[in-house]
Amino acid sequence: MAAAATPAGKTKVLIIDDSALVRSLMTAIVDSQPDMRAVGAAPNPLVAREMIRALDPDVLTLDVEMPKMDGIEFLDRLMRLRPMPVLMVSSLTERGAEVTMKALELGAVDFVTKAKFGIAEGLNGSAGDIVDKIRIAARARVRRKTAGAARKPIERSGYSGTEKLILVGSSTGGTEALREMLLDFPPDCPGTLVTQHMPAGFTKSFADRLDSLCRIAVKEASHGDRVLPGHAYIAPGDRHLSVSRSGANYHTQLSDEPPVNRHRPSVEVLFSSGARWAGANAIGIMLTGMGKDGAQAMLELRQAGAWNIAQDEASCVVFGMPREAIALGAVDEVLPLGDIASHVFARLSAGGTRAVRV
Repeated sequence: MAAAATPAGKTKVLIIDDSALVRSLMTAIVDSQPDMRAVGAAPNPLVAREMIRALDPDVLTLDVEMPKMDGIEFLDRLMRLRPMPVLMVSSLTERGAEVTMKALELGAVDFVTKAKFGIAEGLNGSAGDIVDKIRIAARARVRRKTAGAARKPIERSGYSGTEKLILVGSSTGGTEALREMLLDFPPDCPGTLVTQHMPAGFTKSFADRLDSLCRIAVKEASHGDRVLPGHAYIAPGDRHLSVSRSGANYHTQLSDEPPVNRHRPSVEVLFSSGARWAGANAIGIMLTGMGKDGAQAMLELRQAGAWNIAQDEASCVVFGMPREAIALGAVDEVLPLGDIASHVFARLSAGGTRAVRV
């Protein structure tokens, strides 16, 4: 098969889906954009394997569940042998959510969803999201999947009590960054609140997956949860997560207020509430993600006395959110992902706090 001629500068997209309708719709969505072109469409991974060799695409869109070889098995082989940006196409089902989390763990950059009913309407309604995520995937840092180096786990946080709070924001690439970071958290860590950009229907599977792997308890946040040490609370998809305080206790708050910075949940909402209610008792962490959500509120956190950390560019899938926070002067330390947890708990052990900035 000869490689398709693609105008210089256009992102070459290969679509892999067993549904002829989905292949046709995705091709039309991609080809409607001036900066990308669908160079091929494969009905299964076996055909796709040959098309990848011939067409050398920049980005793959990959259905999660297909005959002959499912998307997960194909993705696993691909990321070990020929790493490249992959955008998963997932169904809005419990099974679809679980498999999508596995795909992200294997190295997929992100995912989009197709509706349970009316695939055509679902995909066409998500066209803007699809092309935006293809553009992000084309610029993402994708690495060959290898066994991670063993790190000595952090046994204790070095801080006892309920006053301290850890607040985390992340987006593209964040599911894996969060998994890697939270695996290092000790069982007595301060209560941790996380806003990861993710649609409704997926955050519970994500939280359950983390809970099964980590030494801390991880759950999808509910309205009014008391924030406990050794626990992490994940913002539900399509609801803002914030923190409030009553006496000595922090509590989670959920809201259906409009999106902020085009996102719900929004990191801006979480960090702004942390600045108001935790101040110098907070540690803010900005992980990989596209855009600027949370940067301004991270500055508010720092001005309220919090100590803030951003993931460094080399370890980010997308450096957008950390870069924006750094540019605003909202960050105290810029660290590789693998060093963030150890620095957080070293600081807690030392009892370091920041004077409120005025």
